[in-house]
Amino acid sequence: MELLLETVALYSLKLAYETEGHSPILRDDPLMGGCDREVFGLLIRRGDVAGIQDEIGRCLNLALGAIGGVDTVLGRELGRLAADLNAMQTIEGLYAPTTKVRDYLRDVL
Repeated sequence: MELLLETVALYSLKLAYETEGHSPILRDDPLMGGCDREVFGLLIRRGDVAGIQDEIGRCLNLALGAIGGVDTVLGRELGRLAADLNAMQTIEGLYAPTTKVRDYLRDVL
């Protein structure tokens, strides 16, 4: 689960900040900040669903801004997927919507 969450964060930041002709954003990039596997692992061990949702939400807001906001077709779909993720109340419940968000961001990239 930690890798899945880190991947969603990475894809979000790539969408928001990566520009053509520049170095790609990688997992060890300082831009990842608190969105790395260890941080997500700690939040999972604590059972901190709200903390996970906050960290992922911060990254998804950046991605949403990069694709034009909720008034665009891509933005509406990302917003819907993010709402599904935020509706979950257990760590186990996060897996399916996080996978959908990851797949969507990968397709958008």
